Parts: sequence; C-alpha cells; structure tokens
Amino acid sequence: MFNNTPSYIMHLDLNSCFATVEQQANPLLRGKPIAVAAYTSPGGCILAASIEAKKLGIKTGMRVKEGREIYPKIIVLPPDPNKYRFVNRKLVALLREYSSEVYIKSIDEMVLNFSGSPCFEKGLKNTAVEIKRRIKEEIGEWLTMSVGIAPNRFWAKLASSLKKPDGLIEINYTNAQDKLSKIQLSDIHGIKTGNIARLNLAGIYTPSQFYNSPIPLLKRAFGGIAGYYWYLRLHGFEIDNVEFSRKSYGNSYALYKKTADINELSKILCKLVEKMGRRLRRGGYTAQGIHVSCLLSDYSYWHQGNKTEKAMYTNTELYREALKILKRKPDKEVKILAVSCYLLEKNLYNQLGFFEDEASKRKLSQAVDKINDRYGDFVVSSARMMGLDNKVLDRIAFGGIKELEEFIFEEQVERVEFV
Repeated sequence: MFNNTPSYIMHLDLNSCFATVEQQANPLLRGKPIAVAAYTSPGGCILAASIEAKKLGIKTGMRVKEGREIYPKIIVLPPDPNKYRFVNRKLVALLREYSSEVYIKSIDEMVLNFSGSPCFEKGLKNTAVEIKRRIKEEIGEWLTMSVGIAPNRFWAKLASSLKKPDGLIEINYTNAQDKLSKIQLSDIHGIKTGNIARLNLAGIYTPSQFYNSPIPLLKRAFGGIAGYYWYLRLHGFEIDNVEFSRKSYGNSYALYKKTADINELSKILCKLVEKMGRRLRRGGYTAQGIHVSCLLSDYSYWHQGNKTEKAMYTNTELYREALKILKRKPDKEVKILAVSCYLLEKNLYNQLGFFEDEASKRKLSQAVDKINDRYGDFVVSSARMMGLDNKVLDRIAFGGIKELEEFIFEEQVERVEFV
C-alpha cells in the first residue's frame, strides 16, 4: 500500500549553503575549493565546504588542519551569519509567492505545501524549474538548490538528497522502490547507527527490505507506535507535518583560551545572557528556568539548572540567576560555556513584584533592544562586558533551528540583487 495521491510537498535544499553564499558574495572565490569554519585556526571545525572542496573529499565536521592535509591551498573563511540570514530571508520571500505554507526547517532547507495551490495546474516540476531560475536571476547566480517532490515530507527530503548539486527529483508510488534500491539504510533521514542496529536485529538490511516490511515486524524493531509511523512514512503518508513550539533559548561559547577565572567567565556569561535575553524578548516570552553548563578542561561535563520564583525577562534578572549557578562550578578550567533559559511563557507581564518597578525595567530592556536592533549588536550593553569586543561571535546553528523565526519578520523582502 502506497499513498497514490499526487505529489504536493516540495523540499528545497540550498547546496553547500555557507560556502556557496560566500562565493556568491565574492566572485573571486567562485570555482575554488573553500571552507567556512568556526575558527580559521588549525583546530577550527569546518561548518561548510564548497562543492569544489567536497569533490576533493573535504567534509563538514573536519578540522581545518585535516582539510589542509587534503588540499593545502583551500581557502578558509570565518562565518558571516548576516549574509546567510539575508539569503534565507530572500529565499523565503520568493517561495511565499508560490505557497502560503512555507516551513523553514533550517538556514538552508525549506518545505512548501502546495495542497490546493494553482501551481498544480502547471505541475510541481515546472514550478520547481521556475523557482530555480528565479533564485539565480533575483537572489544569486551562483546559488543552486536541490529539490525533492513527493506526497509527504519524508520522501520529498529524501528526493532532494539524491542528486546534489542542483537536483530535481520526484518520488511517488510509481518509483519509490526503484529509488530505495540505489541507496543504503544510512542514507535515509532519521536512520542512524542505533536504528540500523534495530533493523538489522529484525532481519532488515536494505532500504528495499525496510520498505517491504509488514507493520508487525516494524513494531518489533522500533516498538509500538514508532514502527507504525515508519510504515506510514515509507509508504508516502504524511505524519511529519507537526511544528513543535519553542521550549528554550540558549547560547554557548567555545573559549579560545580555557580559563578557570570566574571574573573572565562572568564577562563571557554576561554577553551570552544578553544575546539570549534579546532573543527571548524578541520572541515575546518570559522564562522561569535558567541552566548553565560547562565542558571542563578534563573533558568532563558539568551543568546545573534552577527554577526561579518569578518569571525572568530582563538581562539583569537572567544574568543574576545564571551567575549564581556558574559560581557553583568545579574549580577547573572551562573550554565551553553555555547558558539557556526554559519554562517559557508567552505572557510578557507575569505578576509584578510589590516593591520593585518591574514594568519600568522591562520597558527599559525593550528600549535597549530597539537601539541594538537599529544600530548594531551591543551598541548599548552592560559595563560588565568591557574588554570583550571580539569575543562570543555571532553563530548560526545547524539542523532544525527555531532562531530563524527571530530574523524573518517580513512577508516581503525588497528585491535587491545580491552580488
């Protein structure tokens, strides 16, 4: 049994996102092996490799020194998140001209639902070709998208991964088994080492066997409802269209030079809290939980969390509680410091204290946020952060990221050629 309804889901993946955007921004980098790394020093982690670098065997997750061992002349660049967000906003604005349901899965992945859309009249493949052309004409000639089309999100994502760069593949009930016969279990989204072991124990070793397995066998492999969901997913039925709500906000920083100095760590914590607090307020939330974690010099992991009596909104409130936790850490040097807030509520003005003018403090925080939004990050900031001008750099996470909701405000973005 396979869902034989027409394909109405389109998954778009911007190829080698960070590296390709850098090449678009600087024509001198085009056609050359480049990498974007968290840090350009030998120990920095490569976040994205250009298509040319990938052909040489340089991959995401490698250290810069490993990339240079493969190709000594590789060009290594630091991340420039504002460029990547700019392109993301432009892409989303363009895609919303084709569907009212555009889901941003990550900085480089978007999903469109064309159910009931006029685009069915000209066909989704024709629509995809048009979108690809417009991306090159209106956003950047060096940008390429791999597109997958299917009756559910699972197959659409898999289809987008089968041909890179610049692919366009549809998977439906007529060719699903043929597509599965050409890949490995590890190529299926959501099937990693642990799930492969479960499938192997159930006698399933190939994607084709996975596809043809009956529901009882999949339930034994995955357990109950998870096995049934995999059966539906593999047979083209939509079960992954749930958008989960925000649970927390957080920021982390890998120290260039590890330290146990609480004064130095408190400055970094302050900057992390200001970034986190600004995002919290931009989302319209308060938080009643705070969590601090450290990767220590001996590679042990320390963390503690605390629930506060009242909801936190201002940087001062968040920092005060986070610092209390940080001071409890073991007397060891810190390699990575992270802070997050949780127990979020959408109500900005929970019950106010009797003696403190909390409403004024919250209005002050909002005013400072507006100044920083207009004139640049940390134009107005805490005096505790003096001396941290070049620390705690802006970063964009990978995977399913909620932070893009903070940058995509507009339904339309002014069409300015990106060169």
